[in-house]
Amino acid sequence: MTTDQTTSAVAVSTQEAMKVQYTAKTHTSGGRRGGVSRSDDGRLDVKFSAPIVPGTGTNPEQLFAAGWSACFISAMGVVASKMKVKLPAEVAVDAEIDLCNSGDVYFLRARLNVSLPGLEREVAQAIVDATHGETCAYSNATRGNIDVTLNVV
Repeated sequence: MTTDQTTSAVAVSTQEAMKVQYTAKTHTSGGRRGGVSRSDDGRLDVKFSAPIVPGTGTNPEQLFAAGWSACFISAMGVVASKMKVKLPAEVAVDAEIDLCNSGDVYFLRARLNVSLPGLEREVAQAIVDATHGETCAYSNATRGNIDVTLNVV
């Protein structure tokens, strides 16, 4: 079997096992400076404004931070359950997403500051590491693409 045939066979078997849980659909126009984005179900309706300039609305980095932190909290619940650990009710993630540039190249950098009050530090760190390393869809999507710092606070 050639490398291409092996890669294709793995891709087919992965696709067979994969099940799409949900598809988010949005329509966006205008970009980060005065643009708008709406979801097909009407639950999201946002105006954009560029960071650091006057205006109303949010920016893509804030939406990314909100989405990633919400996903991370849910994924920690899955990991904690497997570890037979109860997450504290006050679990929180403060996500910081930096929009950076070097010349004409733009890129993101992230910090996830995770609060798991009442858990032993080693247990909290194990949950955070497993969540980021295996379970969180946003962590999996960004792995190798952006610098991520995890802090258990």
